Amino acid sequence: MLEACLSFAFLFQVFRIAMPYVLAAMGGIYSERSGVVNIALEGKLLAGAFCAALGGILFENAMLGILFGVLGGVFVALVFGVAAVYFRSDQIVTGIAVNLMVAGLTRFFLKQQFGSTANSPPTPGFEEAIVFNPIFWIALMIVCLSYVIINKTVYGVRLRAAGEEPEALRSVGVDVQKLQLKSVLIAGALAGLGGAFLTIDNQAFVAEMSGGRGYIALAAVIMGRWRPLWAGAACLVFAVAEAMQFHMQTYDVGIPGEFVQTLPYVLTILLLAGVVGKSNAPKSLGKT
Repeated sequence: MLEACLSFAFLFQVFRIAMPYVLAAMGGIYSERSGVVNIALEGKLLAGAFCAALGGILFENAMLGILFGVLGGVFVALVFGVAAVYFRSDQIVTGIAVNLMVAGLTRFFLKQQFGSTANSPPTPGFEEAIVFNPIFWIALMIVCLSYVIINKTVYGVRLRAAGEEPEALRSVGVDVQKLQLKSVLIAGALAGLGGAFLTIDNQAFVAEMSGGRGYIALAAVIMGRWRPLWAGAACLVFAVAEAMQFHMQTYDVGIPGEFVQTLPYVLTILLLAGVVGKSNAPKSLGKT
């Protein structure tokens, strides 16, 4: 098993698993840095996955499927953003409601469009190796660009100010609500891209295929202290744990399968328990 975990195949598997986490986490950073708690990342991932399948199958083109996935994530983000930012609803409750809504709607439209509540027909995809999937390279660029944007640009300064001292930002004439909505929409686009990766990589949409990845991505944001590079590293840690789970089940290491399946989630709890108290969240995060 050790040799398998040190192989290139294992490394590529880690990258493949990490992609939805990384993209959703980058989106979460934009949203939370602006002061908006984004529990709805899960719903945006799932919406992106379904819309990618819909677009890919209708137009028989994987790239158009990716575009549809991004648009699906943005639409869900718009619903969440308007409610949370402009109507000042509780952000956590609204996010959970959006997640439940998307879970129900994707099953409904899956039945209406494809005649199944379980999965879609096969969707267009790319070659099996992760390096041939354009989303992989886009994700790498997004992580690097996010670091530059948040730390080195005027938008980044305003974004951080919105999450720390929104009243000070308003005093210089910046529309904080508009900035927050824009950040939530960016989060939707990135999470939708992560969902599209799930569908394109599996070459089919499966009901509930986001599988809690949005919540783990949010945990990665907290572990990474709302910094793109650190959050990306945290996503890789979760991906390694998940890949090891698959290998432990494959090689039968003598540990009950039910326990092995909990490994990524146990790791999440342990890491969060050691990090949350030491992390300084944006001061206005979640405040309406």
